[in-house]
Amino acid sequence: MTRMLDLRHVISPAVRDLIELANTDGFDRVQEQVRDLRGCTRPVNLVGYTATLDAATKAVVRSYSTANEPTGRLLTTCGNRRSSRCPACSRVYAADTYHLIKSGLSGGKNIAETVRTHPRAFVALTAPSFGSVHNRRTTKAGTVRACRCGERHDKDAPELGTPLKPGTYDYTGAVLWNAHAGDLWRRFTIYLRRALAAHLEMTQKALNTALRISFAKVAEYQKRGLVHFHAVIRFDGPDGHTTPPPAWATIDALTHAVKKAAMQGRLTVASDAAGEREIKWGRKLDIREITALGDGELTDRAVAGYVAKYATKSAEGSGTVDRSLLCRPCGGHGYTRGPDGFRDLCENCGGTGQAEPLTDLRVQAHVRQMIRTAWALGHLPEFADLKLWKWAHMLGFRGHFSTKSRRYSTTLGALRDVRRAWRLEQARTRAGLDVPDENTTLITESSWAYLSSGYRPGEELLAAQIRHEIEQERRFRREEGDPSVECAADR
Repeated sequence: MTRMLDLRHVISPAVRDLIELANTDGFDRVQEQVRDLRGCTRPVNLVGYTATLDAATKAVVRSYSTANEPTGRLLTTCGNRRSSRCPACSRVYAADTYHLIKSGLSGGKNIAETVRTHPRAFVALTAPSFGSVHNRRTTKAGTVRACRCGERHDKDAPELGTPLKPGTYDYTGAVLWNAHAGDLWRRFTIYLRRALAAHLEMTQKALNTALRISFAKVAEYQKRGLVHFHAVIRFDGPDGHTTPPPAWATIDALTHAVKKAAMQGRLTVASDAAGEREIKWGRKLDIREITALGDGELTDRAVAGYVAKYATKSAEGSGTVDRSLLCRPCGGHGYTRGPDGFRDLCENCGGTGQAEPLTDLRVQAHVRQMIRTAWALGHLPEFADLKLWKWAHMLGFRGHFSTKSRRYSTTLGALRDVRRAWRLEQARTRAGLDVPDENTTLITESSWAYLSSGYRPGEELLAAQIRHEIEQERRFRREEGDPSVECAADR
């Protein structure tokens, strides 16, 4: 029951709302809900119920309804992987990615520990050059070398990655490369098997019978606005991670196949407006063997941490925006259809199809030009299927940021299921419920509806305090030298 208070003298709406919440009988539950979100910046608000019943007797074993919540709703984490949107949820995603990658290198999570003895390589595939850009090259000793412009740029110099001669930079080629990068990776995995079979003088059928190639990859944006891929590639026996690969499946054979596949895997894009373009990998190709142990070497833990770090990044690292530029009312077309079926100019965007004018974006000229190029190419008939106007804020990249082959390791879904089961068990324990008989068949009935996103003003103050506490804890652990602080999910 809420006590009536006169809060007209409280100027801050957030403080006023917090006082109102604090004077409800269920304030402890409000705090518990917010604390369970672990600092999520924009939680999802749900209304509904769930009930677990005994299948034989239909007796209710446990139940929950948002009608019993003080605020009449349930807050759940947004689950956004992008650190620019939700640092808290992105840390959980990074932790899951870390365990997914590491289990495929060291075992665990139902993966045989013998995989650490299989040939494994960490591969970096980059985009070609579309024009000279400002860079910051260093010698082996760490000395900064002069850029082609004659300057020795600082590490955070804003001009890094931007063209030396914007007027001659191939923006069309750069955007089209981003748009086809996912397909180029798919072709690479196909040619990898072909190249390995040719190197070993085997048929592909014989190779597939004796060897399985597993991989996991993550995309990362360079300063110049182009994606490149970091991949873990592993040789397994015919039955996957549980069997060792043949003796002839060596790291040297893997290295040769990667180099050959990177050269052969390419595709051609033809357009009346843009001409014929060959989409291929850049000259820079890095292949390093992954070792289980060793000082200064590329270890399982180092690779897993590296991949997890970039799994939560998006295009913002290249200076672009972290939101879609598509006008939602008209779907980017610039018009809507009225009751008479005729096209009417979209009142929301004024016919541009853009949620906000590209000229108003607070980005560098280089990034704005890539966005403008993606938007223009997306409206050409020959590129209509690419929907580049939808991915203009991603500078044309349409692929998944992290993918893996089916048998590389566990899945993100399996890791989330384990976490969900752990949380359910914790909730059952807190509620003092008995453990169901293992012979009892349970069924679940539920109904949920989306209400909104975000906090109430008073809840936002509580969430801010929790974020501060979490950051303080992380800083303390970092200062104490805890290596798991950057990759472990906060419980």
